[in-house]
Amino acid sequence: MVRSLYTAYNGMVNEQKRLDIISNNLANSATVGYKEENVTSRSFKDYMAVKIRDGSNAYIDERIGTFNPGVKIGETYMDWTQGSLRQTGNTYDIAIEGNGFFSMRVADAYGNSSIKYTRCGTFKCTADGYIVDAEGNHLQGSSGDLQVPVDAVDIVIEPNGTVLADGVAVDTVSLVDFADYDYLELYGDNMYNAVNGAEMIEATAALEQGWTEQSNVNVISEMVSMITITRAYEANQKIIRTTDSLLDASVNQVGKV
Repeated sequence: MVRSLYTAYNGMVNEQKRLDIISNNLANSATVGYKEENVTSRSFKDYMAVKIRDGSNAYIDERIGTFNPGVKIGETYMDWTQGSLRQTGNTYDIAIEGNGFFSMRVADAYGNSSIKYTRCGTFKCTADGYIVDAEGNHLQGSSGDLQVPVDAVDIVIEPNGTVLADGVAVDTVSLVDFADYDYLELYGDNMYNAVNGAEMIEATAALEQGWTEQSNVNVISEMVSMITITRAYEANQKIIRTTDSLLDASVNQVGKV
């Protein structure tokens, strides 16, 4: 009987984790370049149950089969499907059409810099001509931090990444790709960090100046999943309440007899 408490508890924990993932997806449904997260569920291993000190069998321990304590979280993974493109008309907005990532130089609170990767192409130009994102992280070019002349009148970013200032090539946007995205871990809400084993390959994607890639979250699908999760959570709550009632009856009523 008590086993049902563990099964229901594990089910509630699993549904809560799934709900957290969906809530984060919905919160970032309008975030440029955001990739939807999903989570899998898996069963716990079966355990052998043993009956011990049972007077009906001469107090000999006896195996009575296996039982399963319920479900648990399997793994969290990203949906790398291309998001839709939206035209902004901003000179420094860039959308990636295909597989690939922008390289960004990110500085931590201690001033240490490292390279992270993102699909978010919302950029702006600083007073010094550097191309940065909303947090001030520097977009990387072939020679490091991408910089354009501050007195340039016309900035053009070609599909292959070449940056032209008044018709003169000044740099190339650094676009990279990876052989296996399983070696990328989420950094913040919209960047990725390459972990040990990540194999960097040449990106074949094209760039679209004046466009941004939108989130690939399907809001309707996420809302339907949220309703399903809520109902499953409530079902596990009912199991706990029912088990509690049975235990109460066993202790306070059957026990009196």
